[in-house]
Amino acid sequence: MTEDPFVTHRGLLFTVAYEMLGSAADAEDVLQESWLRWADADRSQVRDPRSYLIRIVTRQALNRLRTLSRRREEYVGEWLPEPLLTSPDVAEDVELAESVSIAMLTVLETLGPTERAVFVLREVFELSYGEIAEVVGKSAATVRQVARRAREHVAARRPRVKVSRSEQAVVVERFLHALRTGHVQELMEVMAPDVVLVTDGGGVVPAALAPIHGVDLVAPILARANTLVAEFDTTPMWLNGEPAGRMDVDGEPSAISFVVEDGRVTRIYVVRNPRKLTQLDEPTELAR
Repeated sequence: MTEDPFVTHRGLLFTVAYEMLGSAADAEDVLQESWLRWADADRSQVRDPRSYLIRIVTRQALNRLRTLSRRREEYVGEWLPEPLLTSPDVAEDVELAESVSIAMLTVLETLGPTERAVFVLREVFELSYGEIAEVVGKSAATVRQVARRAREHVAARRPRVKVSRSEQAVVVERFLHALRTGHVQELMEVMAPDVVLVTDGGGVVPAALAPIHGVDLVAPILARANTLVAEFDTTPMWLNGEPAGRMDVDGEPSAISFVVEDGRVTRIYVVRNPRKLTQLDEPTELAR
């Protein structure tokens, strides 16, 4: 029996929805809604199931994103994407890994819903302008202009220096060791002078309400983290296609992702909101 195209492309469809929404839970809801529409579709009229399914998922994700945008305006503190445990082989597709990184998803949050859809479908999944036009309800010429503006917007905000995954893994290991031991000097050596720390507690657990700038402020805050609790540990892991870490404080997990440039950590993203930490035990399948 031939496998249903929705099942065949499920990893791809989840990735589209997740890149649009930055939330695994919302991406799963979008897939459920899309499955119902696919089940009702006249399959005899579908020439390219992959493209057809991407269009369905993107439309549903756009509807949800417009709702979420209002909700995120009321979010307590900094909003960060939901981290996903991934297998190391996700990093072998460099473009996919970069597109789902916490740093990139954070940049995508600064785009409007239509711009985000156009950017993701064009730059990551390489759909034609005509196909994207069908999804977002605009002309191909307009989509081309939106894509250009979105590329410029993202290029101005994404990390400019590329490092190999192996180099990033070494720096992340050094950082996690310094964090575990609580040595301020070690932390300062592994971080750039202008490092930025962003934490997301969602109003559920304690977290800084705004980014913290500069190694002189960030290092002491991180070094104190393991001196105020009974149990503290850090574990290297792969999150969103990159070397990252897990921090356990008195049994409560946090996910830590990084931007590494020139051998030092320049940005640290710490997700503490427990509602966003449900995907840390089983690897998530991502594909394009």
